[in-house]
Amino acid sequence: MRVLLVHPSPLLFSEIYLRLEPLGLELVAAALQQAGHEVRLIDLQASSPDHYRDSVRTWRPDALGFSLNYLANVPEVIDLAIEAKEELPDCHVMVGGHSASFVAAELLAHARGAIDCVVRGEGEGVAPTVLEAFAGSANLDTIPGVVTANGEGPPPALIANLNRLHPARGLLSQRKRYFIGELDPCASIEFTRGCPWDCVFCSAWTFYGRSYRMLTPEAAAEDLASIAEPNVFIVDDVAFIRGEHGMAIADEIDRRKVRKRYYLETRADVLLRNREVFQRWVKLGLRYMFLGIEAMDEEGLKLHRKRVHQGQNDQALALARELGIVTAVNIIADPDWDERRFEIVRQWAISVPEIVNLTINTPYPGTEIWLTESRNFTSRDYRLFDVQHAVLPTKMPLRRFYEEFVRTQEVLSRKHLGLQALWDVAGIAFSLLARGQTNFIRMLWKFNKIYSPERLYADHQRPVRYEMSLPRTTAGTMTSAERSQLYIHHPGTAHGEAHP
Repeated sequence: MRVLLVHPSPLLFSEIYLRLEPLGLELVAAALQQAGHEVRLIDLQASSPDHYRDSVRTWRPDALGFSLNYLANVPEVIDLAIEAKEELPDCHVMVGGHSASFVAAELLAHARGAIDCVVRGEGEGVAPTVLEAFAGSANLDTIPGVVTANGEGPPPALIANLNRLHPARGLLSQRKRYFIGELDPCASIEFTRGCPWDCVFCSAWTFYGRSYRMLTPEAAAEDLASIAEPNVFIVDDVAFIRGEHGMAIADEIDRRKVRKRYYLETRADVLLRNREVFQRWVKLGLRYMFLGIEAMDEEGLKLHRKRVHQGQNDQALALARELGIVTAVNIIADPDWDERRFEIVRQWAISVPEIVNLTINTPYPGTEIWLTESRNFTSRDYRLFDVQHAVLPTKMPLRRFYEEFVRTQEVLSRKHLGLQALWDVAGIAFSLLARGQTNFIRMLWKFNKIYSPERLYADHQRPVRYEMSLPRTTAGTMTSAERSQLYIHHPGTAHGEAHP
């Protein structure tokens, strides 16, 4: 079959700070190629919608596969699927990805027949079987993880062997468009999959059933050695939970003499527990780290169920400074915040050397707060579920809340993108320009164009064609039965599991 795989357009924050290659879709592409299909891949983060439409019209694929990792892209994917079906009525359409897994039935209802099935769980394991069903040799309703308008198959199963496939990176012609900060261009890689913690605002643990699986050090290093870009983002939810695994990958990288610069994400307690591992990776090229701090006090950490203490966060930031790692942290802004709370965050963010980012507390399908949040949603517009819009009632008038939110973001942005900061990175900027890389330079000037209280507020006034279904509500603590309903993959089904 001719198969066209499509990643949707960028979200608000990714218009400025980063643009990452669609690694999951590249793995699905590799699985389909291995099964003998002819595959093309379009990433609308880096390509225009016209390129997608031209491909549908001229190449005339037999099947379309959309990646839907972010809830805010739901309307776009539905519209693209409907448009494709109008052009090619016999083309089969499937949708998969993280967010799609939690809203499968809704997607099918919204699409009114334009989507043939939704794949819940890990797509590269089941996509070839879905293509067989499209060809008529299997029944969609019997495939694990597949949901159709007529029913669904058994629960999805986790992939037993993560070493089997390498991403089909060669399908993306515009690889120079991917970056994160000054790591420009930047590829992505996966060493592990899953997260064993259970933060209330996160759906990684409900998607993977609190499992944690690892590629072999040899497979991880082999994939890394195949990457042409000088910079690599390690996409693991929490890097180097198992210190010995991180050391083993480092050994393989040394043996292959691979030299890159790295950006990764981890937790404060993991960093403190595995100091030697991160110290080793600094020697290999680790330059940037994202620490999910989320809150500035014990009350907030307990509310988010981070299972770390403020003292550990402070120690981890001090250790990262000592190791010479540039660290970014995230603080979750609650809609209950007032002017004083925003000002406290601004003053703290200015006082520390770290890059501080702000997101808005947003209950997503698959998270505990999706069910337990007692406040009513003020909007069910999928496009607003991007952690940059408030979808819960704000203590201040909504416009005033956005003024404080953007003002805080501006302060944080000027700290790292102001005149002195620009002078500090002038050498990097000129070096990138000399190599024809402009992503980082464009990022420096985009903030005011992208972020404004007027734009954020106006987004709430747009006509809503697709509304999210309300969750059933739960008062107080969830029961074990209610908690289990959140899972895409249930605990105990994975190979190579680890727990904190």
